[in-house]
Amino acid sequence: MGALATDFGATALFPLNKPPLPFQRWGRRAQACHGSPLGIVIHPEYGLWHAYRGALLFGERLDLPVAEQGSDPWAACDLEPCLTVCPVAAFAPGVYDPSVCASHIDSPAGQDCLDLGCRARRACPVGPGFRYQPAQARFHMTAFLRAR
Repeated sequence: MGALATDFGATALFPLNKPPLPFQRWGRRAQACHGSPLGIVIHPEYGLWHAYRGALLFGERLDLPVAEQGSDPWAACDLEPCLTVCPVAAFAPGVYDPSVCASHIDSPAGQDCLDLGCRARRACPVGPGFRYQPAQARFHMTAFLRAR
């Protein structure tokens, strides 16, 4: 990302910059994403299985086309399995408790979430073919713990 920023005369920004930057809000403005009850954006095709790893900040405003929003997949979800499957109830509509989540993942009882990724996220019926593979899920869950 740093090299790309240099090539285009921009500044590289990352989700873990301090203070935290509004990557999810930016994502909803840039592509067909919507809010989800887990507090992360949901894409109509990829579900919860996409992420923003960086952004480029330019010195001037770019003239870009307006993103088409498309349908909101969560609005059509009747079962909301993501809200009931978390073993430590870290999620409620519009609320996420990362401390409860991290404590669970960092315990023997949280091995499933550490090895395969967030159980609530895995319960989403949208985009199951894009779920992270176990090694990738473990990498991101471990990074989440380190960042805490």
